[in-house]
Amino acid sequence: MPYLTANGTRLFYRDWGAGRPVVFVTSWGLSSRMWQNQMLHLVEQGHRAIGYDRRGHGRSDDPGGGYDFDTLAGDLAALLDRLDLSDVTLVGHSMGGGEVVHYLSRHGGARVGRIALVASTVPCLMRSADNPNGVDGALLEGTVAAIRDNFGQWILDNSPPFWGDCPAARELPQPIKDWTIRDMMDVSAQAAVECTRANICADFRPELPGIGVPALVVAGGRDVSAPVELCARPSAELLPNARLEIYPDAAHALYLTHRDRLNADLAAFARETAPVAACD
Repeated sequence: MPYLTANGTRLFYRDWGAGRPVVFVTSWGLSSRMWQNQMLHLVEQGHRAIGYDRRGHGRSDDPGGGYDFDTLAGDLAALLDRLDLSDVTLVGHSMGGGEVVHYLSRHGGARVGRIALVASTVPCLMRSADNPNGVDGALLEGTVAAIRDNFGQWILDNSPPFWGDCPAARELPQPIKDWTIRDMMDVSAQAAVECTRANICADFRPELPGIGVPALVVAGGRDVSAPVELCARPSAELLPNARLEIYPDAAHALYLTHRDRLNADLAAFARETAPVAACD
């Protein structure tokens, strides 16, 4: 199985197909298995699809640290460098959108042709004077405490809003839901807590205007983890070259509940040809 060493940590990755590369960055708490439907579809469309497990997640090492966005973006940079990729489409879900953005602002856009932020928590979750729609810090810290104290119960309590209550969510087979919960339960406890803290505190608003590559921002209209008005819409407004796509009845797990639409949108976006604009 393929592994690479990034910042002293061994990371697992899966590398399928050939063609213009699409690299998938995972959600908080999940491994690269989450993206298998999208990866398979893109391979069938003539792309090379690559997914990796964030440190402390899936088959990657549990190094005891490095859950800040500088290190996580460095892990992504190590993958792109190791595979010597160019004209990459970077796709990030939830917290993974922050890693995509921070990679570009910290490491530049020489290897990247376009980005897709899917149900991303970018640009800023925390409420402040200049972010009045954000979530109260005490509530977010309560989430950290709940994850630390009883992770399994927290996952069960938060599963219904993760799937949503649209027809597609209700028709999602129970084994798929169970498999997702098992995948999340495998995450390192430290990674779960520290990634939550990093995501809560992150503010990518200063970084987004400097990202000039084409961006597809995909959001679920009923996503309570990354509400459209807090996350997707301001991201699309701050990015210089963005297109916003809202799936009206989707929640956070739209990569499963709305996979056919997302697969088609990602495949069409990855085929687009545009001049590569590096980050400032």
